[in-house]
Amino acid sequence: MEELVKSLSFDGRDIRLKLGVFAPQAGGAVLIESEETSVLVTATRSASPREGIDFLPLLVDYEERLYAAGRIPGGFLRREGRPPEKATLTSRLIDRPLRPLFPSWLRDDIQVVATTMSMDERVPPDILAVIGASVAVLLAKIPFNGPMAAVRVGLVGDDFIINPSYQEIEDGDLDLVVAGTPDGIIMIEAGANQLPEQDVIEAIDFGYEAVRDLIQAQLDLLKELGIELVKEEPPQVDPTLENFIKERATVPVKEVLARFEKDKNVRDAALDAIKAEVEAAIAELPETDPVKLAATENPKALGNTFKDVTKMLMRRQVIEDGVRVDGRKLDEVRPISCKVGLLPKRVHGSGLFNRGLTQVLSIATLGTPGDAQEMDDLHPDEQKRYLHHYNFPPFSVGETRPMRSPGRREIGHGALAERALLPVLPKKEEFPYVIRVVSEVLSSNGSTSMGSVSGSTLALMDAGVPITKPVSGAAMGLIKEGEEVRVLTDIQGIEDFLGDMDFKVAGTDTGITALQMDMKITGLPLEVVAQAIHQAKPARLHILSKMLEAIAAPRSDLSPYAPRLMTLKIDQDMIGALIGPGGKTVKGITEKTGVKIDIADDGTVTIAATDGEAAKRARAMVQGLTRKLNAGDVYAGKVTRIIPIGAFVELLPGMEGMIHISQLADYRVGKVEDEVSVGDEVVVKIREIDNRGRINLTRLGIHPDEAAAARGEVAAPAEV
Repeated sequence: MEELVKSLSFDGRDIRLKLGVFAPQAGGAVLIESEETSVLVTATRSASPREGIDFLPLLVDYEERLYAAGRIPGGFLRREGRPPEKATLTSRLIDRPLRPLFPSWLRDDIQVVATTMSMDERVPPDILAVIGASVAVLLAKIPFNGPMAAVRVGLVGDDFIINPSYQEIEDGDLDLVVAGTPDGIIMIEAGANQLPEQDVIEAIDFGYEAVRDLIQAQLDLLKELGIELVKEEPPQVDPTLENFIKERATVPVKEVLARFEKDKNVRDAALDAIKAEVEAAIAELPETDPVKLAATENPKALGNTFKDVTKMLMRRQVIEDGVRVDGRKLDEVRPISCKVGLLPKRVHGSGLFNRGLTQVLSIATLGTPGDAQEMDDLHPDEQKRYLHHYNFPPFSVGETRPMRSPGRREIGHGALAERALLPVLPKKEEFPYVIRVVSEVLSSNGSTSMGSVSGSTLALMDAGVPITKPVSGAAMGLIKEGEEVRVLTDIQGIEDFLGDMDFKVAGTDTGITALQMDMKITGLPLEVVAQAIHQAKPARLHILSKMLEAIAAPRSDLSPYAPRLMTLKIDQDMIGALIGPGGKTVKGITEKTGVKIDIADDGTVTIAATDGEAAKRARAMVQGLTRKLNAGDVYAGKVTRIIPIGAFVELLPGMEGMIHISQLADYRVGKVEDEVSVGDEVVVKIREIDNRGRINLTRLGIHPDEAAAARGEVAAPAEV
């Protein structure tokens, strides 16, 4: 392809597409740019399908290179290693609107790689990567029900902004990403500052208008290049085995679903028994029977077809009868129970949330400012003081598998719960703790991420974190057959698997704090999205009421094992004196008192200890080391050591000065020991501080009032 540069003027900001320049051996490649942010996106398809798989092997990778921001990676190797959390979340952001648009029958390996080559702080690269993925797939001529595009919507004041800068996102009340196709909305990801439902719906509508413009721009580009959308015919499948399974399974499966069994295990066992009967019937057929030959040729066909039958009948039951597989109405929530404080107080806070067969135990831990997570990625934020981690062990679904490090699913669910709670956390100035919440999924049957939101709220309140409002969440589902649409409240596992949408809504009684919507179909009208958002509100409020029955407000006291924090402010030019050479001074304070000390660049010193008296001693030492001394100041201190020419006196914790023998009395002193001994309390005045920082003291010329005031300062140190 010859080099082509295409510019799109978009809401006051240009987006440039450069084709035919980079990655000539990739199936399709585009460098997409805006301002000084550049993302190279490629899409490549394998030459032939992979044998023995029954799913689309799509791999989406987002790669960050620190050279994009003019930085060299840290660590021993000085090169990028494991992807940071933000990169993993961006990979998911690209994957989620892309995956549903490939034909369900496609079995070729497809890989999309987006690499940020350059970045400024005005244009986040993730949205460019999503748009670039659609363009690259189209250029690679892969069967695709696109084009697809995405935009970010911010809210600053009363105005919506398309593709806001990092600063505008930080200053605003909304960070919403909406992706769509010509058929409608296909993905939503949002964090909001307790916005009303209608405001969020208007933001989605505003964003989708811009998405349509980007879709049209891609269609115009394809026309200019003479590229047509690829429409491949699905492979022919012999219906013999499918018809055999449907004939024998339809009636008994329908009977099982019509029982409205609330116990998932009982229902699954009944369905497994029907499947086993079908398998047995096939096994009894002659070896030359077409049904048996088809089953032998494709061992997975029976299981997949049986799932298809179950899916069809369950969906029909919802559409025609308005009743779900467990007998609930479409807008009914499963039974809720909540508990707090289940674990010993060594754990700072804990909350157990149950919804049906879904169970999440969340644990809150309070740490010091030094426990904040250092961010080594391209995002402008350097630290995180709230961390939410989500774990999904295999026993939660009754399975066995190796335990690995967190995958994309775990990272994504943790980030969603984290985003849902951020708007209600206390400000750093009011509550300087770093907060970590870990949500352990103990049992899963749908919507564990929203269970994590509710469980984490309980844990934070149990830990005494003064959140402004409790947060709850509900997962909404969708069944769409032709023009018939049914929105389901609080979907369970089978409804998630067999449905068309997974829409998670979290918020307070005031408004929404987080959204995440994923589709399995190619798009959804705004009206249906709005219905799901509105239908989620009563469910969220119902769940919230059950949570408040367990704990009505954050506890007034912290766990006795949680650190107590004292903060004070010192002059920035005194930070070096407090740290000392090689950290010697601050280490000395921590060794003497057993506290932990964090020093911020702005001079904020945080002292953490479970022993209040130890914290006070450490604070006094810090104050002493950082208080600016002036000639003429009078102090009461203790003699710490004696040398032939004078005595050393500790004026403040960690700070000493020396009285020369000639300054001990207004007469000649023969020996220092004749006047003072180690441990004596003496009142002294600072004569001078020399150019090497040494403090010279005297006992001469001190007014009685000055001496009395100095002794009072020692007896009752000032509180800060």
